[in-house]
Amino acid sequence: MRTSIATVSLSGSLTEKLTAASRAGFDGVEIFENDLLASPLAPEEIRARCADLGLSIDLYQPMRDIEAVPAEEFARNLRRARHKFELMRRLGADTVLVCSSVHPLAADDDALAAYHLRQLADLAQEFGIRVAYEALAWGRHVNTYTHAWRIVEAADHPALGTCLDSFHILSRGTDPKGIAEIPGEKIFFLQLADAPLLAMDVLQWSRHYRCFPGQGGFDVAGLVRHVLHTGYDGPLSLEVFNDVFRQADAGPTAVDAHRSLLVLQETVGLTTPPEPVVPTGVAFAELVTPDAEPVSAVLGALGLTRTARHRSKPVDLWQQGEARILVNTSGAARRSGTGLAAIGLESPDPTAAARRAEALLAPVLPRRRAPEDAPLDAVAAPDGTELFFCATDRPELPNWRADFTDLDHEPATTGTARIDHLALTQPWHHYDEATLFHRSVLGLHAQESVDVADPYGLMRSRAVTNADGSVRIALGVGAAPSDDTVHAQHIALATDDIVAAARRFRAAGGHLLPIPANYYDDLAARYEFADGELETYRELGILYDRDAHGEFRHCYTRTVGRVFFELVQRDGYRGYGAQNAPVRLAAQHTARAVTGG
Repeated sequence: MRTSIATVSLSGSLTEKLTAASRAGFDGVEIFENDLLASPLAPEEIRARCADLGLSIDLYQPMRDIEAVPAEEFARNLRRARHKFELMRRLGADTVLVCSSVHPLAADDDALAAYHLRQLADLAQEFGIRVAYEALAWGRHVNTYTHAWRIVEAADHPALGTCLDSFHILSRGTDPKGIAEIPGEKIFFLQLADAPLLAMDVLQWSRHYRCFPGQGGFDVAGLVRHVLHTGYDGPLSLEVFNDVFRQADAGPTAVDAHRSLLVLQETVGLTTPPEPVVPTGVAFAELVTPDAEPVSAVLGALGLTRTARHRSKPVDLWQQGEARILVNTSGAARRSGTGLAAIGLESPDPTAAARRAEALLAPVLPRRRAPEDAPLDAVAAPDGTELFFCATDRPELPNWRADFTDLDHEPATTGTARIDHLALTQPWHHYDEATLFHRSVLGLHAQESVDVADPYGLMRSRAVTNADGSVRIALGVGAAPSDDTVHAQHIALATDDIVAAARRFRAAGGHLLPIPANYYDDLAARYEFADGELETYRELGILYDRDAHGEFRHCYTRTVGRVFFELVQRDGYRGYGAQNAPVRLAAQHTARAVTGG
């Protein structure tokens, strides 16, 4: 189906919004009145600009407080409407959105509302324009789509239909099954938005927290299925009011928006893009650093061994068991400082995984490589992390490991065994996009979002994982939009004996993050431990949690650049120690203040 987006969903000037929508692949736009009023372009110029960009103007919106008002007010409304219809003719738009009235003098009178809308439709028809009547969730008297449809049906005018908006329907908990009673030709427009499930005033919820389909908690796909069964053949259009999107760059936001509609169309059976290829494990994590010595010291203390070096690049492979860390000291690393730059994901079919990514607007990244290097495909996650699709030690497929020359160092056999999970700090304006990206492009399951108390506010976190937990990525965003580096990235390494691993780390010169004594006093009150167990945790800075499935013990290294490591012992436990995150974050802030880094 054709896709459209309301200009209010994107940031910037109208020209910037139109350009972003076109480049992202949208077929059309809804012109929001405020965007037109603020534009220096005449309506004819906007029409020409849209045509040049390959965009149709599918809707002009909104017209407010039209119906069921006193006679003198309605006369003024018709005068206003005539001016707007003349403008729309210059603009080349043939459908106008009319929102149900919130006017304080509006009457609770369906017959009067139908009469006024019929007169408005008469006037619109003179200009070749259709009127799409929408029930606002906070409308004074008309606030459900079923009520709006009854009024449209009573008005019985060919130029009058209804607009269905997923937010206005689902935010009120209205059953969308009734959409089946509306003839498809009378559904003039369909606006889509998702939203997190919040308990708050619906107007504030609508104006600040909408998001793209698949990023919130609404069953948008279920609603769209009901609409499609009516025979509706108009565009799928996004209308999203979101404070974050309004401040983010319009280009990436538009791509994220269009990706959401591609996934939605796949979900409802309209399209069949390449199937998701779910990763089966973590092949490696790649760190970039201007100085390998501090990172190497931490890796060595953790029990990893430098086992190989890349044939043509300044990249070393550190390994223990299935835990593999690449340390890259290239020129790019010197410019960006120490950070987690790439993740290798084991894939059953790397080529198919790359095709899926491209189909969902995540193009394969260009990669400089020598002729003999393995031809690995990589895509960029929203935070810039490169994701490689890998096949390690599978003779029938290119093997990234073949790019490395072995050194005379065997991997250690004690300590860490594999990468348990990775935590990526998202730029504040990419959090929702990151969730949709990892779920749709990689086929990972998104767990519930959690809020974690940070010394300077709240940190949001949401994990994405495959079915067996062999791939776990925690996506986090901090409280301060102005400082995306406050919450560092980290790599969690699994061990079967965290006490032994922590002692070995300290004996090798490593420094574990100190944890306040108050934390252990609280642990003693909440849980019972074996004799000496809690004292050991206190000594080593080990944190503890449990859930219905088992126990979790974990501790942290000091931060190097923007990266730190976590040792975890997971005994059936399915979470990530969110209960302990506020303590860890406070301890890291204290350590940063003491060390100045």
